Amino acid sequence: MSFLPVPSHFDPNKVNEVWRVPYQARAAEARLWAQRHAIQPATDDRFKIGLLLVDVQNTFCLPDFELFVGGRTGTGAMDDSRRICDFIYRNLHRISEIIVTMDTHQAIQIFHANFLINGKNEHPDPYTTVSVEDIEKDHWKFNPLLLDSFEMDAPTAERQLLHYTRSLKSRGKYLWTIWPYHAMLGGIGHALVSSIEEAIFFHTIARYSQPHIITKGDNPLTEHYSVIGPEVTRDASGHQIASRNHELIDKLMNLDALFIAGQAKSHCVAWTVEDLQADIQARGLSQGDTTLAEKVYLLEDCTSSVVIPGVVDYTEQADSAYQDFARMGMKIVHSDEWNLD
Repeated sequence: MSFLPVPSHFDPNKVNEVWRVPYQARAAEARLWAQRHAIQPATDDRFKIGLLLVDVQNTFCLPDFELFVGGRTGTGAMDDSRRICDFIYRNLHRISEIIVTMDTHQAIQIFHANFLINGKNEHPDPYTTVSVEDIEKDHWKFNPLLLDSFEMDAPTAERQLLHYTRSLKSRGKYLWTIWPYHAMLGGIGHALVSSIEEAIFFHTIARYSQPHIITKGDNPLTEHYSVIGPEVTRDASGHQIASRNHELIDKLMNLDALFIAGQAKSHCVAWTVEDLQADIQARGLSQGDTTLAEKVYLLEDCTSSVVIPGVVDYTEQADSAYQDFARMGMKIVHSDEWNLD
């Protein structure tokens, strides 16, 4: 399998910086690049390859931002970003479509500190986990100053908190976690990493292939790690508060091959792949097709796990999840080694 060279404009040392992509210049270069290397429009592809990039945003990928995913090396997401850019450029002629997810939040949401309060009028610190027992014992309660915003009374709000923690526990999900304010809509942290944005734009022009950008995580009453669906979809009364993205699942499954990378391996990537796995299993049973999982390639060197030294390390959970995905038939590969031939 042949790889393309990497265009000279790509500077791997800038993946940890925020800068403006020179769109007009890159567009002109992309057209010349396509001509020089005989790169055809994506509509001509007989074998459709998709690249799903999960939350490759400043808030997760740059050390000076709120939730930098350093992994155990301390430089995880920066290294991943370099390899993601390299993967896009070297496979520009093979990738038919790039699908991008963007974590999208506002200040008042269930995973931010101001949502909860204790008996001392204190909000939880970042990285606090909230269990069923914490709610049952009133260690944390719904912030009463938010009741009007959610059009709830206090008993209803407390029932919802208990329902939420019990739902997470019954489904084997991580404990409800209070994260630092991050991926704030309209903020710099919400934006894509500049180097990756540039690579996506270059691909768009060279291949005449519009990226498919998906926002997630704006529902204030549930966490939303997986792009396919939120952690909890119904409230304490059984009413639907969120839903799964069935249109996206169909889109991904209609590809001939799907590569997945991004942040974080232990959270948004793992839960996205797990949801995809569940749908593949359901489709396989209904269609008699046991090969659907084999079209999924997990770029292991383009994703890192959440590690907060001295606080939490999700590396083992993420690695265990990837082993489960491999047993089902998905392929765990490195960005410079994969081969579809």
